[in-house]
Amino acid sequence: MTSRERVLAALNHVEPDRIPVDLSGHRSSGIAAIVYPKLRDYLGLPPKPVRVYDVIQQLAVVDADVLERFGVDCIELGRGFALDDDDWKPWTLPVGTDCFVPAWTKLERRSDRWVILSDSGRVFAHMPDGTLYFEQTYFPLAESDDLNALDEALGECMWTGVAAPPGPVSSETLAEGARRLRANTDRAIIGLFGGNLFEMGQFFYRADNFFMLLAADPEKAHRFLDRLVEMHLANLERFLAAVGDSIDIILFGDDLGMQTGPMLSPRMYCEFFKPRHTLLWNRAKELADVKVMLHCCGGVRELLPHLIEAGLDAINPVQTSCAGMDAAALKAEYGRDLTFWGGGCDTQEILANAHPEEVARHVRDQVRILAPGGGFVFQQVHNILANVPPENIVAMLDAVNTGR
Repeated sequence: MTSRERVLAALNHVEPDRIPVDLSGHRSSGIAAIVYPKLRDYLGLPPKPVRVYDVIQQLAVVDADVLERFGVDCIELGRGFALDDDDWKPWTLPVGTDCFVPAWTKLERRSDRWVILSDSGRVFAHMPDGTLYFEQTYFPLAESDDLNALDEALGECMWTGVAAPPGPVSSETLAEGARRLRANTDRAIIGLFGGNLFEMGQFFYRADNFFMLLAADPEKAHRFLDRLVEMHLANLERFLAAVGDSIDIILFGDDLGMQTGPMLSPRMYCEFFKPRHTLLWNRAKELADVKVMLHCCGGVRELLPHLIEAGLDAINPVQTSCAGMDAAALKAEYGRDLTFWGGGCDTQEILANAHPEEVARHVRDQVRILAPGGGFVFQQVHNILANVPPENIVAMLDAVNTGR
């Protein structure tokens, strides 16, 4: 099978010739820029400039030689863009390593921290010295929630105002780059769309304010979400008109869980979010021949039946260390209807702290549970963070297809 055929077989619940592998195919299956040069060195590969395409999470572009080394079957649409040196500018990682960031990112050094500015000049994110990632500092609707100003709010929020490649490009450039990438890879292409609902409320209002809005003023919450869906649908039409023929999977995002279970009850999910997810996900399938994947962290087992009914094909990162997220139970209950894009290696404890042999054994156990019958794409649970030893990364990825 080609990589694309392998991934699509898994998504169609057909067991492929080998387990498909994702490394950096989206912004929750990537690798921290701090550890990426160490991985290259451990593999005996020549040094290459570190390009940090996701500045907030400090994720590195994974080069073709590493993708080939581990038999990676997926690629993010963004890798077809920002290919010239002029698209990047020099910066320095928190540990002092030289790197490059997208040229359009507005980074400034202020006192004891780095900050990111919106196009209007507002500081909406910072990374104090001694930390490794940016965090949001400004919430555009926390004080004045004019729903007619949601378009402007997108540019004043860290998670929606810091562009990663493709970056700020026209629809024509987006379409051209997507077609070029399609013609030059047989990997399954993941188009990152977003379309967040529950999270967008937290991005705009701040989490505590949005939770109170849902509980105390549901009519206002519905008005906010209706306006948001209007925006998402318009953007979805434009996005898939440009790239629909070039991608295989469209990725939405909405973290609904925490370590101990869902952040909201099934009843509240069904009232506020399920009808809107249904509308967005099914519209995507009407516009293009794509599978719908949701990035959703945390323990969300109680919500899975509703996500499936809403039209979801795949979920990542399958955070198996959370309450209710036992891999065997998930596979038995939902494996016929849902592809588990993740759950292949626990990153909270095992990947960073275990011996390489323990990492490999853990991966083989997870694969034996999740792979039979298809419906499984291997990735570790979320990004490989800066404290992970490179030998553990190699042990993890080398163990995926070495006997179930």
